[in-house]
Amino acid sequence: MGVAPAEQLAIVAEDKQRGANGLSTKEAIAQLPMKPAKVVENIGLKEQGPKTWNTANLGRRLGVDAMSAGIAGGLVAPIICAIDKYVSASHHMGKDSHDDDNTNHYNRAIIENASGKRPMLPSLQASFSALLFQPHRFLTSKPFALIFALYTGTYLTANSLDTFKSTTQNKPATHITSGPAKFVATSAANLSLCLYKDSQFTKIFGAVSPRPIPPVTYALFAARDCLTIFASFNLPPMIAPSLPLSAEMERYVSRASTAQFLAPAAIQLISTPFHLLGLDMYNRNGNTTMKERFAKVKVDWLTSSFARMCRIVPAFGVGGVVNKNCREKMMGKLEA
Repeated sequence: MGVAPAEQLAIVAEDKQRGANGLSTKEAIAQLPMKPAKVVENIGLKEQGPKTWNTANLGRRLGVDAMSAGIAGGLVAPIICAIDKYVSASHHMGKDSHDDDNTNHYNRAIIENASGKRPMLPSLQASFSALLFQPHRFLTSKPFALIFALYTGTYLTANSLDTFKSTTQNKPATHITSGPAKFVATSAANLSLCLYKDSQFTKIFGAVSPRPIPPVTYALFAARDCLTIFASFNLPPMIAPSLPLSAEMERYVSRASTAQFLAPAAIQLISTPFHLLGLDMYNRNGNTTMKERFAKVKVDWLTSSFARMCRIVPAFGVGGVVNKNCREKMMGKLEA
């Protein structure tokens, strides 16, 4: 049977497409080993231009950071100053006056307390009386300046980090950060300033003539502050879910807020002995035995712990709220 011309042409074309192995082009391709295709997913990717920073009113925003920190620091400094002087002085066995006239003028009650002549309440009353009736002396004294610098510096560090983040991440000026960076920054500022403050308080209210602070005292002060910082930033979220608050109580105060006040205050029962022992290591660095040191710490532990609790509440509670609210309100006006 003959083959039609059209069919002959198709056969010739197919023969030309066959390779050396006698397979057609389609058959050869079908028998090639196939490698997995490398898939590159570009879904959702956009070409990014230059990073945008929020630099609007940057100078004024930094001024707001400083002003908010100063307001909060000035608000909490008087009460914390009075308590710190009591806690520092109450652990001392007595001293000869070697302070400047301004300090001695309003701090005479503390010196009397150091020698056992005045208990805690009269001592605090003397400091607040000086604040009310002789504010120029109180507010220009070295103890007040140290406390003011401590908390203003801590709040300013937190505020400045917030402004840095809001600038580099193009966030609103009112943006508040959280996380490890803020914890590390504020902790470093608070710890360094607090150690300096305590070294000066120890010299001012010490039972001996001013001398270098021994390393062991610095170490004990650092341990005390680390405990307080941990209780102020890390512990509240851990204990808040377990607090025994009724539904009725939670209508007025949240578990988180309660934990924020309770944790830093309660940790003082543990951290205050470090503080007292550090003071004792400075005041009695001779032949005093550890048994004698612990006996002195035991005597002063409970009273000083409650005094430091009263100090922590305004420092990490009231002061923090005032700083946050002042900054938020003034930053909001800059953005308006």
